[in-house]
Amino acid sequence: MAGHSKWANIQHRKGRQDAARSKLFSKLSKEITVAAKMGDPDPEKNPRLRLAVKEAKSQSVPKDVIDRAIKKSVAGEGDDYEEIRYEGYGPNGVAVIVEAMTDNRNRTASTVRSTFSKNGGNLGETGSVGFMFERKGEVTYPADSGDADTIFEAAIEAGAEDVESSDDGHIIWCEDTDLNDVSSALEAALGESDSTKLVWKPTTTTEMDLEAMQKLMKLVDALEDDDDIQRVTTNFEASDEVMEQL
Repeated sequence: MAGHSKWANIQHRKGRQDAARSKLFSKLSKEITVAAKMGDPDPEKNPRLRLAVKEAKSQSVPKDVIDRAIKKSVAGEGDDYEEIRYEGYGPNGVAVIVEAMTDNRNRTASTVRSTFSKNGGNLGETGSVGFMFERKGEVTYPADSGDADTIFEAAIEAGAEDVESSDDGHIIWCEDTDLNDVSSALEAALGESDSTKLVWKPTTTTEMDLEAMQKLMKLVDALEDDDDIQRVTTNFEASDEVMEQL
């Protein structure tokens, strides 16, 4: 799983760019609007909205942008968004899951299909790669939140399943359905997390060399550039040398 957390770090650095930030803000806002639409507009009474707001705050989305996204749902916006998951293969047979939120299913499907084919991948049927991932809750804390033992104890106490600690920080895993409860318990014990979200966690990985990684990055960048795409997950594994060369 080393490659997966490094991928998150690359994403984080990439997200520093202003253009990427405004795109990220709009995607997080869309998630907030849809989450509020599907349940109560009060985050305390709506676990999905609470997580969406928490994730937006962790990415420094301003409070007025968050409030505006919630108000949009009350005003009836976001009614026509539907969530769709696409699955396919990238360079070297790496598995790719694309999560979209769209008001035009045909437009999004056509964009995703052509992006895959232009970048050395191919779109598969739903379920074609999903079996290589598990749906999990992921809570991350910075390295200075505590040593590995302290974090592990707090995580198990909170009902989590596993913890990965490294110099980069701590990743706490739990069942997808437990994320709201686990993250609340962790917050009480350790304070505010860096990030709290539902993710696709690879159960098997595909080893990538430098050339394959460069092609994969191109595919992922092109997918993430589309406003309908909320998130892209892959099951790549790459050595430290390859990641440094990237």
